[in-house]
Amino acid sequence: MAVGAILTQNTNWGNVERAIENLKRQKALSAKAIHGMTHSQLASLIRPAGYFNIKAKRLKAFVEFLISRYRGSMKRMAGEEELAVRVRLLAVHGIGPETADSIILYALGHPVFVIDAYTKRVLSRHGIMERNCSYDRFQELFHSSLRRDKRLFNEYHALLVRVAKEFCNTKPRCGGCPLEGL
Repeated sequence: MAVGAILTQNTNWGNVERAIENLKRQKALSAKAIHGMTHSQLASLIRPAGYFNIKAKRLKAFVEFLISRYRGSMKRMAGEEELAVRVRLLAVHGIGPETADSIILYALGHPVFVIDAYTKRVLSRHGIMERNCSYDRFQELFHSSLRRDKRLFNEYHALLVRVAKEFCNTKPRCGGCPLEGL
């Protein structure tokens, strides 16, 4: 999940799946395996995800952090308080708020709402928030309005992504949208 969160930056999930499949095929989808690879080996395996040299550097930085701080264990990381983990993740090269929160929600199972371009687009088009509001302001809307529950956050985010992809694309298709009346 953490590898996917890093690889999905600036690309679609289909490309990430191909990169992850390459890692699986080489039995390289672990902190230990990624740590032991050269930059060029890792970059060639994750090539389908795009920006492979940048993402290889980011993956290496994350794995180095995971090994040095948590002895390579996501379980150890999950045992820490989410805010402390978030602060540490944000200090890792190439990990911003969306990637950190994706790791915290999907890989560690802590309730934090992930804000992405889809969420911002849907909310801004419906006049709920201005698109240029900060990540933290968008996130605070969800944290203050919803029960802090990882399943709820996961499902809510998935529904926003689905609405954005099916109806609220770059060119909106408002007819038939489940949010049409808002």
